[in-house]
Amino acid sequence: MKPELGVCYYPEHWPEARWAEDARLMIETGLRWVRIGEFAWSRMEPVPGELQLDWLDRSIETLGAAGLKVVLGTPTATPPRWMLDRHPDMLAADADDRPRKFGSRRHYCFSHQGYREECARIVDILGARYGASPHVTAWQVDNEYGCHDTTVSYSDAAATAFRLWLADRYGSVEKLNEAWGNVFWSMEYQSFDQIDPPNLTVTEANPAHVLAFRRFSSDQVVAFNRVQTDVLGRHTEAPLIHNYMGRVLDFDHFEVGADLDIASWDSYPIGFLSDRLEAEDAHKQAFLQQGDPDMQAFHHDLYRAVGRGRWWVMEQQPGPVNWAPHNPAPLPGMVRLWSLEAVAHGAEVVSYFRWRQAPFGQEQMHAGLLQPDGRFAPGLAEAQEVAAVLEQLPDLATARAQVAILFDYPSDWAWATQPQGAGFDYFRLVFSAYRALRRAGLSVDILPSSCRDFEGYSLILAPGLAELDNSLAQALKDTSGLTVIGPRSGAITSEFSIPDAGRPGIEEFDCHVDLMESLPPAVARPVVGGGTVRHWYERVSGSAEVPFRFEDGAPMALAKPGLWYLAGFPDDALWDRIVAEAAEQMGLTVTRLPEGLRRRSLGDHSFVFNYANSTVEWEGHSYAPCEVAIWHKGQRLNLS
Repeated sequence: MKPELGVCYYPEHWPEARWAEDARLMIETGLRWVRIGEFAWSRMEPVPGELQLDWLDRSIETLGAAGLKVVLGTPTATPPRWMLDRHPDMLAADADDRPRKFGSRRHYCFSHQGYREECARIVDILGARYGASPHVTAWQVDNEYGCHDTTVSYSDAAATAFRLWLADRYGSVEKLNEAWGNVFWSMEYQSFDQIDPPNLTVTEANPAHVLAFRRFSSDQVVAFNRVQTDVLGRHTEAPLIHNYMGRVLDFDHFEVGADLDIASWDSYPIGFLSDRLEAEDAHKQAFLQQGDPDMQAFHHDLYRAVGRGRWWVMEQQPGPVNWAPHNPAPLPGMVRLWSLEAVAHGAEVVSYFRWRQAPFGQEQMHAGLLQPDGRFAPGLAEAQEVAAVLEQLPDLATARAQVAILFDYPSDWAWATQPQGAGFDYFRLVFSAYRALRRAGLSVDILPSSCRDFEGYSLILAPGLAELDNSLAQALKDTSGLTVIGPRSGAITSEFSIPDAGRPGIEEFDCHVDLMESLPPAVARPVVGGGTVRHWYERVSGSAEVPFRFEDGAPMALAKPGLWYLAGFPDDALWDRIVAEAAEQMGLTVTRLPEGLRRRSLGDHSFVFNYANSTVEWEGHSYAPCEVAIWHKGQRLNLS
């Protein structure tokens, strides 16, 4: 694999006379891909049925003639104003039944059949016109599903579709009543038509009802995406891509990704540090202009799994963004570091957002590689440096890691439905485990909970896995590696009830959860030997071995050969102990990394990234602030 660079471009924002010069500069910078079109429906079809695509023809030809490969986006994330006149009920509605009105983007409801038909129509037009174009070498379907809390809609269209979904899932309302336990609080229904989305209830809605609605909402995203992939599949053999977001778990990305060829995501490290990460103020201050050392890597590994090995960064932050609570500029070298870190995790393409900074609209404070007037922005020079490094590198081969984390979107929906404590969050729990593996110098694969092939993995972590069905439990027991599950794993069925076998309900594993507690932030349960449990605590019993105990003598973990169960949410110190002991048991080498330093192996190459804003010494080598070092078979490469 030879990674390449790209950029997002909006020819409709600029005079046509500027396109050729922009394309020339992109090639000169070292960019090879350019994404266009994903927000341009009003220019493609200014009024219903009157297409104006000549400008798009010319822009594709101009960019392609310069040597750029075009990613053409379907424009369905931004339906034009006339669409609302044609379909006034297409708007999504929030949990308070307020419409998500026109005036920005993503204002459609995934369930609206009329809008789905409009999407199929415009995609069919674009596919027929450009599907065989030698310059359009990939397609992006829609843009950032779920961004701005737009997955879950409580509109009339969603309510109608939900009832049909329920009828298909349960067959009869009697079976639904039984599955949901609707005898509780006299919530039984006589027909599917009586069932509304679970909003505006007096107090907490039935968690089974809420979880079913979350599953339905995810399925609507899958179905909406499939409308477009089915149409494009008739017109092109070019790969189909979607650009997911960071820490958006409202729909099952693995199921959407099954209809696509490549997964991509939009990486904004500094923005995500500010508004999508729980961390101490000191941590956020230390990495204010670099981003968290593990947040990007986690999503790289996640989307590599979603794309079944093929993945891109479709939008890479090149400077300050406009949408976070605070928007500092990256430290010098960080754009280069972020780009090469994506490569180290197997990215085929790293594409910067955007080429020219917009002089108007909501994102005019969002930096690009160029200023609006064409002057070079700081990120451009770093993109050029990345291109030069990629030219020096040989083809890079990915390999299976020795360590894996199981990731499950429905578990997030379940624990968001009934968290039982303000500090318990599925992503937060999984991410804390991932960070511990990274601090130990280990490379990680992320796997879907549907995976049943764990051959080659020495250590598998599955924290917070809400449902642990028999086939998954058996596959984990059969693997030759060590599986660490819990806390709160195997705690519910798919219908949000306590399993008949109790929690965690693993056959031939004498482990029983007798009590669960959620803990306020100031409370911690200390563990013998160091570290504490926070947020979530379980009292467990059984005849299994006890590798870790609380200071009051209660088991913090129970273990049998090949399987551990954790009875609490570990803090960083305890996670480090758990990872170290599990790794030692499986013969894995743990190398404790200094603060801010991270390592990733890619075949014969090893990448070291210094997220710190100071020089870090490690194993006899110095790493300058924001530096990337690449090692090949023990030799440090000269990247000058």
